[in-house]
Amino acid sequence: MACFFRRRIAEKLGRTLQQSEDVFIPALSAAPVFKKQQTADFKLSLSTLRVFGILPSTGDIQQQTQDLASRLRQDSVVEDISAGCGVINFRINRKLLVQKILEPFGKEEDDKFGLNSELFNTLKRGTTLVEYSSPNIAKKFHAGHLRSTIIGNFIANLKQSLGNNVIRMNYLGDWGMQFGLLGAGFSQFGCQEKLKQNPLQHLFEVYVQVNKEVEHNENMKLAARDFFRQLEQHESRAMSLWQQFREITVEEYQHVYKRLGVHFDIYSGESFYQNQAQEVVQQLQSQGLLKTTDKGTGVVDLSAAGDMSSICTVLRSDGTTLYITRDIAAAIDRREKYHFDEMIYVTDKSQENHFHQLFQILLTLGHSWADRCRHVPFGLVQGMKTRRGEVVFLEDVLDEARARMLHNMSLSKTTKKTDNPEDTAEKVAISALIVQDFKGPLLSDYKFDWDRMLQAQGDTGVFLQYTHARLCSLIRMNEGIEAATFNPSLLLEQTSVSILQHLLRYDEVLYQSVQDLQPKHLVNFLLKLCHLVASAHRELPVKGSPQDVAQARLRLFSGACSVLANGMRILGITPVHKM
Repeated sequence: MACFFRRRIAEKLGRTLQQSEDVFIPALSAAPVFKKQQTADFKLSLSTLRVFGILPSTGDIQQQTQDLASRLRQDSVVEDISAGCGVINFRINRKLLVQKILEPFGKEEDDKFGLNSELFNTLKRGTTLVEYSSPNIAKKFHAGHLRSTIIGNFIANLKQSLGNNVIRMNYLGDWGMQFGLLGAGFSQFGCQEKLKQNPLQHLFEVYVQVNKEVEHNENMKLAARDFFRQLEQHESRAMSLWQQFREITVEEYQHVYKRLGVHFDIYSGESFYQNQAQEVVQQLQSQGLLKTTDKGTGVVDLSAAGDMSSICTVLRSDGTTLYITRDIAAAIDRREKYHFDEMIYVTDKSQENHFHQLFQILLTLGHSWADRCRHVPFGLVQGMKTRRGEVVFLEDVLDEARARMLHNMSLSKTTKKTDNPEDTAEKVAISALIVQDFKGPLLSDYKFDWDRMLQAQGDTGVFLQYTHARLCSLIRMNEGIEAATFNPSLLLEQTSVSILQHLLRYDEVLYQSVQDLQPKHLVNFLLKLCHLVASAHRELPVKGSPQDVAQARLRLFSGACSVLANGMRILGITPVHKM
């Protein structure tokens, strides 16, 4: 394991510089692997040691590098030490590297590889509440909701894999004037039969029709206001219809989420916080934080100078609350109910200011835990269209992705016969969607591209799945030859060593991911692993090799397969075993 080697190098540095070995751990990192090129296994950053005050921050850094490298001695673990440009390179004894990295895979510890690293000891574990997906009932489930769903799922999976207790919450847009429109529209354009047959489609059609109608029909506008007033006053007929819309929509979404491999512990919504939002207004008032504008709206002054140059509206002039007022109430309620240690909101970047104001108001109200709330923003997806035109429902995207993947599989000569080709095509297509989304920084906008996304070659989700299925096939074909022990000296070719060097980085990649909550680090790590495995497939045959060589190579491929599958699951991808 990487921590074994990291710790041994840190001990060596501690003895040489008369310091605690722990101070060197953050300055040591596994060196990136370059194809067909021998590289060191770990590197020590001298600039980090200078920042930490372990070495003088002035003077020639290269001289310091060479001086320190010359004072360090090789031993049974570290077989070579050399000075680079501002870094010291450490090369591990090759047999020990093979043995230590591949050891866990013979002990049924496959799922824990990299997760028990001491790098994670500094992380605060506890309860993490992640709010994501959060579509609006009866409105389009657009590409932004898809991004929120898969990014939030990744964050929840990552936190859970590192030992946090994770609460997955879907906060539905299930209140507001849109329900006035929908209620009034349904009485004129709605049909219970159509609602049962295709709920999302029918509610959306009604919503579109009623919106057109209110543009020129004053009576419809009044009917919509009247229906929403009935809802606010909890009149039974209006509430019964609203309840039906909400339940039927959640049921439909659950079906779609299941296809995506996503689940939620709690379905919450704005409707839960009508009364509490009014209590928030009273709290703001009693603390002297609520100001009334000339227009009669209630605002909170968030300007540093207290000159109303930055305000947040929390109350309409008619006394009704807004989305942010309900968000304040929801945050306070969640803290009381779930005692979370951190809360993460996953929405598009247009809401950055909303969350900045939300956290500021919570702090102003005296809720110091708002410092542990975090917004993870993401960019827009451009050009997500199916053959039928612009996407309205997520289901359309999944159906199209599955159909295209099924078509590609039918044309491929390497496609294996599977029990359920449609299910395999769907899983592979969803991985393609996820990898296309996760390859770059989350804040970036990106152009949706069906053809590039579904390519089997190149850095795609299809390539990840293909590599995993190929490794599973190799393991199946050689069933019975695997052994509890293996000979590490039979895996010293550069092709094998490159895979092992790459696996040294796994815990660092997870650590980096949990710091900035960006999936790109893990995606790029797994894609690189797949490229290294492809080379090993060509150069290290298992079939036809002497038994001890075959056993050693099989252990290497099994280890790579296990890490690939674990990493894919954290990303929210279900690995397929045949394709």
